[in-house]
Amino acid sequence: MQRLSVISFTKNGSRLAEKLKGKIPSYEVVCFGKEQIKNQGLGEWTKEQMSQKHALLFIGACGIAVRAIAPYLIDKLHDSPVLVMDEKGNYVIPILAGHVGGANELACLIGNQLGAIPVITTATDLNEKFAVDLFAKNNGLWIRNRDGIAKVSAKALKNETITMSIETGHFSKECKVPEGVELISYPPEKCVDVLITSEKIDTEALLYLTPREYVLGVGCKKGKEEEKLAAFIGEAMKRQNVEAEQIYALSSILQKAKEEGLVRWSRKNGVPFITFSAEELEQVEGVFDESEFVRQTVGVSGVCERSALCACKEGGKLIQKKVAKDGMTIAIARREWRINFDEI
Repeated sequence: MQRLSVISFTKNGSRLAEKLKGKIPSYEVVCFGKEQIKNQGLGEWTKEQMSQKHALLFIGACGIAVRAIAPYLIDKLHDSPVLVMDEKGNYVIPILAGHVGGANELACLIGNQLGAIPVITTATDLNEKFAVDLFAKNNGLWIRNRDGIAKVSAKALKNETITMSIETGHFSKECKVPEGVELISYPPEKCVDVLITSEKIDTEALLYLTPREYVLGVGCKKGKEEEKLAAFIGEAMKRQNVEAEQIYALSSILQKAKEEGLVRWSRKNGVPFITFSAEELEQVEGVFDESEFVRQTVGVSGVCERSALCACKEGGKLIQKKVAKDGMTIAIARREWRINFDEI
């Protein structure tokens, strides 16, 4: 679960912040007041939150938020989502990471809970045009060249057709293609606007999108240190020649949903952390490395292999079976990716 860190500077702001607790799906809302960060200072507090990839909501003036986040900006693909809301709860404004970071969507969720009006300034949203970065996020695609986003979006805003070529076998003909997008057969014979493939081909495109194909299934003893988990995960990825940008999800059993080391790794790397109940994992079909001790402890005979496949949904295959070390286990699965326009 992603964290939404809310900072307020007045009593009215503090009351608004408290109303959000437990009300935003998929976000753990943590509230801070100026007295709580007095010794740390707003700048250091902001640096800490953004380094952990938390979403931020400033209840106060836009200028305060802009000055606080300015030193810690990276780029549109890696920045934390940042929003601002006035202390009366009239408006909520996403000011950073609107699409890839999810700030626009989060503004709408907050607005629904507090009766605030989301002020969306992203051109493609305002003009109801195809947003290629949001499309990439919703389909689990890695944006290889971020400069291509602006080029494709500019064509959409000028009502020019966007040409797209998708690797064969990863798109259903029954799926409705949005207006303004034209599918080109794969591999394309000439330059296209958007190329989606896991293969290395010599074709020019304005924007290259690569599927995040891999799921890391992880189990660990309670309280396992973040540094040890990060090193262990890194070793497994290196063995399979998997890059961080190719990771679709981190997965485990429901009892690990708040395991701090796993949660922190997930947030820092921008990878969704998905957990499943013992009953769900037990239903996964296959031959697995099983442990009676694990069954007695969590209710299922194995976590890492089963959770990796469970997160893949249909068609997933293990490319690395269970590896254990120092109270940690990991398995890696490759998912069967498919492009869907219905979710944008």
